[in-house]
Amino acid sequence: MLNAKNENININGHDFDYISFGSGRNVLIMLPGVGDGFKTVKGVAVPFAMMYRKFAEIFKVYVFSRRNDIPEGFTTADMADDISDLMDALDLPPAHIFGVSQGGMIAQQLAIRHPEKVKTLVLAVTAARPNPLMKESLELWLYMADRDDYKGIMLDTAERSYTGEYLQRARMINGMLSAVKPKSYTRFRILCESCLAHDVYEELPKIACPTLIIGADRDGVLGPEASVEMHEAIPGSELHMYEGFSHGVYEQTRDFNDRVLYWLRWQKVKEDRAKML
Repeated sequence: MLNAKNENININGHDFDYISFGSGRNVLIMLPGVGDGFKTVKGVAVPFAMMYRKFAEIFKVYVFSRRNDIPEGFTTADMADDISDLMDALDLPPAHIFGVSQGGMIAQQLAIRHPEKVKTLVLAVTAARPNPLMKESLELWLYMADRDDYKGIMLDTAERSYTGEYLQRARMINGMLSAVKPKSYTRFRILCESCLAHDVYEELPKIACPTLIIGADRDGVLGPEASVEMHEAIPGSELHMYEGFSHGVYEQTRDFNDRVLYWLRWQKVKEDRAKML
């Protein structure tokens, strides 16, 4: 049922790591955050499929990393165009798009620039434009990257992303992970800078597909207001705010995947009903 595969594809001279799993008839595309700047999804098909195994029953799931040779100045719009090209190359139909953090920014761009390819949109702990807290977070990480302070980035990420006992565990895990430094910070820098340049707030009313927005009231990376303003700007969107959680809510809460899956199923029910009328 999981059918998990680690894959790579070359399009117009640019190669992309991606994974696929599941056996459902509908396509779900998942887009990760700036952590992709340090490590792509290469090699993680099985653990990722296990984490999202409930989705595998209903969907054929694809998780796309950014292209491996990201140039300076590459934007979230450019990344969305890459996703569109990947969908064309793999002959994928219009898909359900699930973006987390920077992945949500790319998902917004995809829905605005290529609306015919997006059936539904799930935007989790993401933003339509930079705000003071988001600028503070990303500029600090860029500062640390310039000083080869990988441990600082990992520990600050934990502090900003988790709450309660989960934070204690994250401090320990991220501290251990920081022992293996990346060979380069270039890719990470480009992704962070693209987040700081991302601003589609005025274009959000163009998003016409069913949209679920998930935020957290203690989000230490971009704050809760980022989710609220997207909800207010995207017509007909639904908003769920988790209380007592931060940016890593999608990892920390037990019901996150169930909530997303229930919403996606409900959109399918509504679509089927509409076809019968």
